[in-house]
Amino acid sequence: MNRRCASVRQAVAWCYRGGSISAEPRINDRIRVPEVRLVGPSGEQVGIVPLAKALELAQEYDLDLVEVAANARPPVCKLMDYGKFKYESAMKAREARKNQAHTVIKEMKLRPKIDPHDYDTKKGHVVRFLKQGDKVKITIMFRGREQSRPELGFRLLQRLASDVEELGFIESNPKQDGRNMIMVLGPHKKKTEAMAEAREAQAARKAERQGVASDEAADEVETSEAPVEEAPATDAPVAEAPADAPVENPEA
Repeated sequence: MNRRCASVRQAVAWCYRGGSISAEPRINDRIRVPEVRLVGPSGEQVGIVPLAKALELAQEYDLDLVEVAANARPPVCKLMDYGKFKYESAMKAREARKNQAHTVIKEMKLRPKIDPHDYDTKKGHVVRFLKQGDKVKITIMFRGREQSRPELGFRLLQRLASDVEELGFIESNPKQDGRNMIMVLGPHKKKTEAMAEAREAQAARKAERQGVASDEAADEVETSEAPVEEAPATDAPVAEAPADAPVENPEA
């Protein structure tokens, strides 16, 4: 018992000093067991074989022997291309992180007596945030005597929620917070759906631009290859002297 506690303390101290326990599976010569339960390259069950036989098969197939279940008895090993396996795993993790939806709370601040033009601008930002699948925190800031009329801020929040009801809903009802009144709007669309639609729209715009460019290039080629029409050759008329014109005598 004391030896086990001492080994645990040594391991903890080693990790504290900057060491780390490898999470990668053991492969090939790093596997230290007398026999393994072997799985073939296509997932077929080979059975329990000695470690030497498993390494021999791995060399025969030009693959790696990878320990996939170390806690099993005997451990389960599979024949695979470990380098390709690590690359595909990294690409899957990267794709999962790319498609992972991070909920972001945007904030928009308004005044109770906001100008109509400013209100339209602020509402446009709220619409854009909701289309992107983000939540929006609306803050009404009261100053001076405006604090005695909170109904102005409440009506403004209700108006904004009504204007964007097709894109979002009231997730948190208006409530007073000191000098401010706060309301949170949530989008109808999920973040992942909004991201997918944005990617599709971007791909459509890119394809449209490529199509226009290819059409323009084709028009230029047709213009350059068009035959040039030549004017028909005509004989220039010869001017004839009038019949009554006097004939000059060179001997005169």
